[in-house]
Amino acid sequence: MRESTQTVPLALHGGPKTVQSEFAWPIFDEREVNTVAELVRTGQWGNPDCAGLVAEFEAQFAAYCGTKYAISCVNGSVSLRLALMACGVRPGDEVIVPPYTFIATASTVLEVNCVPVFVDLDPDTYNLDPAHIEAAITDRTRAIIPVHFAGLPCDMDAILAIAQRYNLRVIEDAAHAHGAEYRGRKLGSIGDLGSFSFQSSKNLTSGEGGMVITNDDALYRTVESLRNVGRLPEGQWYDHFNPGCNYRISPLQAGLLIEQLKRLDDQTRQRHENGLYLDSLLGAIDGIRPMSRGDAPLVHARHLYMFRYDNRVFGNLPKAEFVQMLAAEGVPCSGGYPHPLYKQPLFQNRNWMCYAIPDSVDYTDVHCPVAERACSDEGIWIFQHALLGSRTDMDAFAEAIRKIQQAVNR
Repeated sequence: MRESTQTVPLALHGGPKTVQSEFAWPIFDEREVNTVAELVRTGQWGNPDCAGLVAEFEAQFAAYCGTKYAISCVNGSVSLRLALMACGVRPGDEVIVPPYTFIATASTVLEVNCVPVFVDLDPDTYNLDPAHIEAAITDRTRAIIPVHFAGLPCDMDAILAIAQRYNLRVIEDAAHAHGAEYRGRKLGSIGDLGSFSFQSSKNLTSGEGGMVITNDDALYRTVESLRNVGRLPEGQWYDHFNPGCNYRISPLQAGLLIEQLKRLDDQTRQRHENGLYLDSLLGAIDGIRPMSRGDAPLVHARHLYMFRYDNRVFGNLPKAEFVQMLAAEGVPCSGGYPHPLYKQPLFQNRNWMCYAIPDSVDYTDVHCPVAERACSDEGIWIFQHALLGSRTDMDAFAEAIRKIQQAVNR
């Protein structure tokens, strides 16, 4: 590790931290505590024993997103799987996904016996690049899963136009995008289905949980059945019409989410505004490039604040060392994924459970250069709860980066 020669040493080398604030998450008060306590006292902890609260949250979330339906489930991975199943994919069908996202976006495709096809990123947004999608479409392609990564909306106009041209389903992975908007519409409500996660790091959280939203009556009926052991409203309790399982959330989770939803708009606004302010600060630092917001009117959920790092302007300091220094200065941050999804052992080794992938598909030959640069050299994340800090905190984040730059270039 390089040693600093500046008067005030880097925090990693024993100097004071630039950022003094602590950033708590989740944010809650007695409202959440009382909601859970009251539920516990009822003794009705299960769903459907106390399904009314779950239905209440689903109705509120659907109204918030501007859709007819919202169907809750145990987590965001299951919500993707349910959405894929509802779309009618068959074994061997292909689903287009980005390589820079959490594993579930691709592994759920395998779980429904389909084949993930990786398409590279737009270098300015790190979202799925529509310019590369058509070249990846074959006669087996059935769906596209655009991921609104970090809470930044994908270019949905271009993606929907391609999907319509080739009769493909669009499942929005909005796990990072609670409260985000594209051209006045909430993310998740634009494609055929939208998938959300309420995992502990997410902008809307109950520790775990997921949601599928849609405006399509038939898709709603199928997802609702699949998450409830294959039941249908016209059947009896022990009548099972579809191959579903019990993927229901509990009333305890629903109660927490109802209270957390009340906070979401204010928190989204604060993250959005702090993100714009950070763009102006970091954009003035040589070697740091904030992600583009594109041309469409949008609200960025800022589940992550992402920027691109150029080590040539930081004394050729490797990204991993820069992130270590930045974290030591008190900035909640990460270097993100170590490699694109297709380089995961799951895809490189093709163990016996990957039987849906035909022999003609060899992920060792896949190369998405933008995603690879994002993982190895460029992409850096600041976590969403840090965006709930003050403008003084944002100033300190920028100062920490300048401090590192000065230190390594001495």
